[in-house]
Amino acid sequence: MEEKVKGVATDNEEEYVINMGPQHPSTHGVLRLLVSLKGETVKSVQPHLGYIHSGIEKMCESITYPQIIHLTDRMDYLSAHINNEAVCLNVEKALEIEIPDRIKVIRTIMSELTRIQSHQLWWACFGMDLGALTCFFYGLRDREKILDIFEETCGSRMIVSYSCPGGLMYDLHPGFQKRVKDFIKYFRKILPEYDQLLSGNIILQERTKGIGKLTVEDAISFGVTGPTGRASGFSCDVRKHEPYSAYDRVKFNEVLFTEGDTYHRYLARIEEMWESMNIIEQLIDNIPDGPFAVKMKPVIKLPEGEYYQRVETARGELGVFIISDGNKNPYRVKFRSPNFSNLSALNQMASGFKIADLVAIGGSLDLIIPDIDR
Repeated sequence: MEEKVKGVATDNEEEYVINMGPQHPSTHGVLRLLVSLKGETVKSVQPHLGYIHSGIEKMCESITYPQIIHLTDRMDYLSAHINNEAVCLNVEKALEIEIPDRIKVIRTIMSELTRIQSHQLWWACFGMDLGALTCFFYGLRDREKILDIFEETCGSRMIVSYSCPGGLMYDLHPGFQKRVKDFIKYFRKILPEYDQLLSGNIILQERTKGIGKLTVEDAISFGVTGPTGRASGFSCDVRKHEPYSAYDRVKFNEVLFTEGDTYHRYLARIEEMWESMNIIEQLIDNIPDGPFAVKMKPVIKLPEGEYYQRVETARGELGVFIISDGNKNPYRVKFRSPNFSNLSALNQMASGFKIADLVAIGGSLDLIIPDIDR
């Protein structure tokens, strides 16, 4: 429901402040945007947060390190596996544990499958936001194939909790490699249909090209990362700059554009799906033998100190900062979430554009609200 508030009359036009959201959690999340309008032109956008605040960071202080992993699923739930991996990598770094190559390769394959299914859902919703309802059916249809693969190996479809300190919860299902290769073969033929259906659509291009521009200087200033930052020319792919798991043994391109508009934020995610498939293909037939987990002590205690690990989620850089006082639960945990920083640039992108453009600009950020309200 929109709430109109009469503002100060300026140049014979009244300025209005309207609420966009909060929406139901199953749509675009409980985010409220306080939008100041002059006619149909956006003067400013002020995000209001806290509607779905979970207290995850505070809860981490009273639970053990393996338990923290299950909370990170609930932040950016479309990057659940990558979030889990970030905590595991930080704990393993603190304990100076060497992880076998088999674990590194499997984690990387799972991360790239996670990235593809996240971008598929984003594409489905982005098209629907702009009136292309068919995209929603196509995107969800293809995403189901990855979720089926997750369910077979992890026992869960979206909130996988597959990684744990020292390795993986279980070994791969015997049919994992075949199903992944079948999916890649299928999706390489299907992904061009996304371009035929939406990317080349003149209506989409008119509504996105030149809309919501963000310069590379502003992207860096706001800390905007992921496809949103790279669409502005900001080279910020953690997989390239600080390789972790098996990213140092694969070749892939960092998708970069310089235009920084809504259309190129769209294209960046389309291109990333191609790159993710390239990464998976390099690894899927070369999964080393060995254990799927390192034997760990029943109670994990990190040495006193401060530890930081960052990874590349589907929306950008996630940082995990842990302060340990030597006990089984951390003294303090802080997550540097990509969605919070990306949202901070929305006012910069939307000011001066139309209210209808705000829908497209917001959709191009691919926000997951629980990742902001932690």
